Amino acid sequence: MLTVLRPVVVGWDGSSRSIAAADWAAREALRRGLSLQVMQAWEGVTSPCDRERPELNAPRCLARHALTDAADGIRATYPKLSVSTRHVAGSATDVLIAVGAEAELLVLGSRAVSGVGGFIAGSVAQVVVGHVARPVVLVRERGTLEDEHLPDADGRPSTHTPYRDVVVGVDPGSASEELLAFAFESAALRDAPLRVVHTWRPPYVQAAAVARAHRAVAASAARSLAAAVAPWREKFPSVEVHELVLEGRASEALPTAGQEAGLLVVGRRIRVGRLGAHTGSVAHAAIHHARCPVVVVAHE
Repeated sequence: MLTVLRPVVVGWDGSSRSIAAADWAAREALRRGLSLQVMQAWEGVTSPCDRERPELNAPRCLARHALTDAADGIRATYPKLSVSTRHVAGSATDVLIAVGAEAELLVLGSRAVSGVGGFIAGSVAQVVVGHVARPVVLVRERGTLEDEHLPDADGRPSTHTPYRDVVVGVDPGSASEELLAFAFESAALRDAPLRVVHTWRPPYVQAAAVARAHRAVAASAARSLAAAVAPWREKFPSVEVHELVLEGRASEALPTAGQEAGLLVVGRRIRVGRLGAHTGSVAHAAIHHARCPVVVVAHE
C-alpha cells in the first residue's frame, strides 16, 4: 500500500507573524521531507477575479496575488521545497480547523508580547488549537532561523551552531504515543538534545515527615518518567535524552524549563466539555509564556 504524505500547512494572511510562521514551516517541511501548503482564508466576495465587477473583486484578487507572491518568495528561498497555495472561502477559524485535519502539522503565527517573553495567541489560534487533532505549531512573529540555534562562541546569533534543545512535558501516568513520538522525532531531525520534563506535587504530610515524603515522591516520579521514556530511547538511540523531574505545577515549570529551548512540545488531551473543546492549562501556559515555537500535540 502506498503511504500518502500529508503536507505541512501554514496559515497565511500577510501579517509579519504569518510570514515568520511560513518561514519556520518551510524549514520544518524540508527537515521532514514533506511539501508545504500556504493556506489563505477569504471571508469576502467569492466571485472569480475578472473585469466585470472590479470594485468587488479587487480585494480578493489582491489577496490571491499576494498569496502567490508569498509562495514564490518561499520557493526562491528554499528551492528544494515543493510549495503549493490554497485560497479557501470561509472564516479563518473554520478553514484552519478543516485544513488542519488534513495536515501533518498546522503552523500558525502568534504575536510576541515583547523581546523577552511569550506569545499572544489570538482568538483564532486559541480556537484552532483546541479543535485540531493534528499537531499545531505556534511561531512567534519575530522568530528567526538563528533563534533555533545556540549562539556562537562570542555569544552572537548563528545559523552554523548546533540546534537548541527540544523540550517536552510528559505525565508518565498518561504519556501518549503521539506526544513522545513527535518530540523524539523532532530532536532526531535536528540532531538536538531532548529534555523530557515531568513535574510532581508534594503530598500533605505532618511537618516531621516532610523531607522523607519529598524524597519518596521525587524518587517515584523519576522512576515513572524513566519507565515511560525507556522504549523511546530504544527507538531513537541517536537522541541525547535528559530526564528532568521538577517539583511544582506543570503549567509553571514547563515554560520555565523551555526558556532556552528551540522547540517546546506539550500535549493536549482530546476532550469536549459543555463549553466546547479545551487546550488544557499546561498547553495554555506554554502558548502564552514560551519564547520558542510551541507544538501542541492532541492525544486521547
